[in-house]
Amino acid sequence: MADSRLARGDHTSNRPAIRERAASAPDLAALPPGLHPVLRRVLAARQVTREQLQPALSQLIPVGTLPGVEAAAERLVHARQRGERLLVVGDFDADGATASALCVEVLQAFGFAGPDFLVPDRFTLGYGLSPGIVEIAATRRPDLIITVDNGITSLDGVVRARALGIEVLITDHHLAGDCLPAADWIVAPNLPGTGFASPALCGVGVAFYLMAATGRRLAALGIVSPELARDAVTSTLDLVALGTVADLVALDFNNRILVAEGLRRIRAGRSRPGIEALYQVSGRDPAQARAGDLGYAIAPRLNAAGRLDDMTIGIQCLLARDAVEARRLAGQLDRLNQERRILQDRMQAEAEGLLDAIADAGSAAASASCLFDERWHPGVVGLVASRIRERTGRPAIAFARAAEPGLLRGSARSIEQVHIRDAIAGALARLPHLDIRFGGHAMAAGLTLPETELPAFRAAFDAELDRLGAGNGGSEILWTDGGLEPADLGLELADLLAGSGPWGQGFAEPLFVNRFRVREERVVGEKHLKLSVQHEAGGHWLDAIAFGQQAPRSGSKAKSPGMLRLIYRLDVNTWQDTRRAQLVVEHLDCV
Repeated sequence: MADSRLARGDHTSNRPAIRERAASAPDLAALPPGLHPVLRRVLAARQVTREQLQPALSQLIPVGTLPGVEAAAERLVHARQRGERLLVVGDFDADGATASALCVEVLQAFGFAGPDFLVPDRFTLGYGLSPGIVEIAATRRPDLIITVDNGITSLDGVVRARALGIEVLITDHHLAGDCLPAADWIVAPNLPGTGFASPALCGVGVAFYLMAATGRRLAALGIVSPELARDAVTSTLDLVALGTVADLVALDFNNRILVAEGLRRIRAGRSRPGIEALYQVSGRDPAQARAGDLGYAIAPRLNAAGRLDDMTIGIQCLLARDAVEARRLAGQLDRLNQERRILQDRMQAEAEGLLDAIADAGSAAASASCLFDERWHPGVVGLVASRIRERTGRPAIAFARAAEPGLLRGSARSIEQVHIRDAIAGALARLPHLDIRFGGHAMAAGLTLPETELPAFRAAFDAELDRLGAGNGGSEILWTDGGLEPADLGLELADLLAGSGPWGQGFAEPLFVNRFRVREERVVGEKHLKLSVQHEAGGHWLDAIAFGQQAPRSGSKAKSPGMLRLIYRLDVNTWQDTRRAQLVVEHLDCV
């Protein structure tokens, strides 16, 4: 039986396991000796080579190697020549929104005849190219539907489109099911047996590759100039960066190139009005843009439209041509995000109560992986699943009622060791009588199932997690890059680290671990802990901020009640044109 203290999230009994990334001698030798020694060991531990120190577009995996892209680009060239009507069918998350905006904007620049977009209502139509969204699409009389960030599992929707005489070009990065849809063209980095060199490419990245291939072909035929073909595509790199970071795909080198180039555009003031406006309402400075801004400030506001309302608002914001319209739409997104926060806080509190009840019943390991509350909002269950995962240390699925009577919609979040889409597939293999819609990738997935089948699915999912070795939860693992010396805790290294990203999923921002003396602690913003600390070996005093954390109790085992072990990021705090190094604390405990 699992320890109920873990299910309750009792961190005094479930300290994270601290591990240090190792930098091998060959990896260290692959980097210039003149690098700052801390930066050198950080990059070597992530197997970064000398050639990868300055990501540039010239290093991208060649566009033409993406499976299906050349044939799809040729089809789009024919559409341009014939003046055909194109309709982009997107998804209701940030990846889908950025991909939709990218395609519409580039196709317009290439001279296509009024390309349009459509996003399914997540509450009535659900995800993907369903027969329902095809019926709505048909009223716009498109010659060709282009899906972005969806479609690879939309078998019935493709059949319906073809029955209506509409051709379908699928672009998607999600994993395919046992059968591929009978689409006319498929562009996807994860097609079975193709072996594309960057399977982590997300939906907006696939759209970027398709538009780049199309521009190159149009230029070769003299339909557009080479300069237009290049500039129309590269001007969307801010969208590519936002969608890539927001979708939590692994930042392999190819994705790091795309994000780094997009961030450079934002910092240089060459981003679109919509992203500039989202930075403004978020209180962030685009001139200091980092991947963390996109993930923690910009993407949540964009996603709020798809969670609570209609992602059309978000796409319109990204496509806005003037600052006034962009600010108006960004303001709507900001208000929706405030509503989302209130709703999320309530639902997470309810999830905490369910976990506590499970712990009290002594069955945490048997049923904490799948939770359902009939009051939960289907647009926010993914965030609740993330909270359940944090509490239990195991993959989690949160369910809400779907619009269709008798059905539940679930959103899944995983841990590093478990591919969640494959885990769901394994669970369903244990229930061959069920015909359940599902899809996703390694860290996130979604599914729809009859409410009456939830107990059976929960048992099958738990059994699959046990088989994968993730059934008992366990201590969270925090990977660090070792300790720093007092002399390292300054702006020089903080700036070097910030400039050596972009950091994100699969390319973790450096975390360090040291013991610090504590001179002052106080709560700010009602739930964040502010500290004044000094390295145990001396040096100057530093500010440290621990978001959403409380001061630990020293207890009888503490060697010094004024000493804490901090696991932290070395960051820069800018206030009224003053820049100072500060520590952003991921975990703290007494030592």
